[in-house]
Amino acid sequence: MTKTMTRLREPEAPGEPKRPKRGRARFGRVVLAMIVPVVVLVLWELGAVAGLISTRLIPPPSTIVETLAGLAGDGELWVHSLATTLRVLAGFAVGAVIGTLLGAATGVSDRFQTLFDPSLQALRNIPSIAWTPLFILWFGIFETSKVLMIALGVFFPVYLTFSGAIASVDRGLVEVGRAYGFGTPTLIRRILFPASLPTYVIGLRNGLGLGWMFVVAAEFLGASEGLGYLLVDGQQTGRPAVIIASIVMFAFLGKVTDKILASAGARFTYWQDGFVRQGAGS
Repeated sequence: MTKTMTRLREPEAPGEPKRPKRGRARFGRVVLAMIVPVVVLVLWELGAVAGLISTRLIPPPSTIVETLAGLAGDGELWVHSLATTLRVLAGFAVGAVIGTLLGAATGVSDRFQTLFDPSLQALRNIPSIAWTPLFILWFGIFETSKVLMIALGVFFPVYLTFSGAIASVDRGLVEVGRAYGFGTPTLIRRILFPASLPTYVIGLRNGLGLGWMFVVAAEFLGASEGLGYLLVDGQQTGRPAVIIASIVMFAFLGKVTDKILASAGARFTYWQDGFVRQGAGS
């Protein structure tokens, strides 16, 4: 009898995709996502070369790349990008925390819903630019007013989404928690928050997107650094390439931060067996 032992390979779990296939699928999605912007940029460049597009008002992509490279070489691009990103992150933190707390309160309690929600719904319809004079009057033109203005934009989507998500949790789950003697704090922590987490992540992403929109209005007013300041400087000095370069950086940084937030949210909602997770939406 031979003493040689053969190591058997563990069978793969059914339905678990292999890493190479997953990598190829991810690469395919990246390629597919790049088709539209690449086609637009090529047509834009060709239109400028053929004289179909006024390069004085709408610089071609090659000029915008040169502008970004020049700003990056001078260090100016990094200074403005960092200033804007820090403002957005600070405003997002403040707005998300307040929106989460009030959303939880109004989602759980009918009394809080009646007390706060009508007023908040009315305030939500006020344009962001209308708050600007008051914020300057109350908090000055420095960082506090800018961060709070961004926080205001973040607050409403987080509040509305979280409050609605909690209110729509299956009543049966709540009754089970009550049967086990859960108080309201335990009920929120053990049942309501986990059940509403996927929708809550969407609310956070919407809030972050609005934070990037509100920072433009915030930096229009008395800022000496930031992409909004760079955008206004390009407009005042008649440099459309700088304006479009600033817009490109807003889009890039907004996409990067949204991707980070979405990836972090996916780690907490891995248990969700949704349509996209089954691969049908890939």
